[in-house]
Amino acid sequence: MVQRNTWQRERVRDALADASGFVSAQTLHATLRDENTGIGLATVYRALAGLAAAGDADQLQSPEGEALYRACTSGGHHHHLICRNCGRTVEIAATDVEQWAHRTAAQHGFTQAEHIVDIFGVCAACTALQAETPGAVAKEPLA
Repeated sequence: MVQRNTWQRERVRDALADASGFVSAQTLHATLRDENTGIGLATVYRALAGLAAAGDADQLQSPEGEALYRACTSGGHHHHLICRNCGRTVEIAATDVEQWAHRTAAQHGFTQAEHIVDIFGVCAACTALQAETPGAVAKEPLA
């Protein structure tokens, strides 16, 4: 199904591009609400789902199970390293994971295998900050 390119969808796309790191639909909606756009939460969810399906947004699940989104900065299939503290995200190629996924699927008679791999951890900057000040969290996501 092709989605129309409405002003609301474009505004959601712009807000997502302006966000630092991955954000939830609720967080993005709050930003749009604060800007008095009149865009509803259901519209934000639909727009984000459409952007993710079209490859214009990355979507992942947080360790708590919440869907998070960010504007896609690279084309094609890729994976992420994500800091649980500051949200810093690094896009990575994972050739070993790709080979394993296809090999495992084939061993079980599956074809057209797809997979999602996101690795959550603590980045070097947050690790250093925590060593200096236990319990500290970086204030801004690092680019």
